[in-house]
Amino acid sequence: MKIAIASGKGGTGKTTVAVNLAAVIQGSCLIDCDVEEPNAALYLNPKIEEINKVELPVPRLKEDGCSYCGLCARLCAFGAISVLPGSAAGKGTLLVFDHLCKSCGVCMGLCPERALKEELRAIGTVETGNSCYGTFARGQLDIGEVAAPALIRVLKQKAIYAPVTIIDAPPGTSCAMINTINGVDLCVLVTEPTPFGLNDLKLAVEAVRKASIPFCVVINRSMGDDEIIEQYCRAEGAEIAAKIPFNMEMARRSSEGGLLCATGTVFRDYFTHLAEKVQKT
Repeated sequence: MKIAIASGKGGTGKTTVAVNLAAVIQGSCLIDCDVEEPNAALYLNPKIEEINKVELPVPRLKEDGCSYCGLCARLCAFGAISVLPGSAAGKGTLLVFDHLCKSCGVCMGLCPERALKEELRAIGTVETGNSCYGTFARGQLDIGEVAAPALIRVLKQKAIYAPVTIIDAPPGTSCAMINTINGVDLCVLVTEPTPFGLNDLKLAVEAVRKASIPFCVVINRSMGDDEIIEQYCRAEGAEIAAKIPFNMEMARRSSEGGLLCATGTVFRDYFTHLAEKVQKT
């Protein structure tokens, strides 16, 4: 079973829920797909056993043969190529904007002069290993890179899956989040009982419904009066799977990099009950 932990915004406690679920489900796999800021390892302290560099092919101009016709630029749907035609003053110029390139290969495949070649460009790394709770994998996007979806796809391919896999998704509802939740059995949407939390929960619910993925809601930092979220969930027919209270001891423990489920029986029960519920969904 693959369970994605997601949220419409950052800071709701998504990673907190993910790592504690992985800890109470012994023998699980945790995949940290928040590749721009992976921090699940701070809580699970895994032993990384393998690091793989992730590279994407991008087009480069060969030494000669290009007529600077501009066909490659016109074919590129992402605006990653610009061609300045030659003139009497000299030959033309071809520019490739690597961060816009999606490595589709159309430009290289359809160039009439076969003047483009493939060059690999590093975008980040994928790390796999084990913690005392199960297998672990994470992606780390290189500084300045924007190809998070591509790295996430490689990360999900290289991860060592378990009977229960917990996937920590990037915050928000961007392409990176959609690539992460693609193919999961259940999405747990973590929110907080505030107007901002409600607004971004609505965006997340819309995203998972368009992806036809079953979901439930977890209210983090519950103060007891969560009507702002409960009213919305009732109207939408969304199940609230758990409420995690706003507790100073839990906040202190989490800020120190500790697992809440290891703080005490009461705190562990929140995640044990949540684990039982999501595995039955």
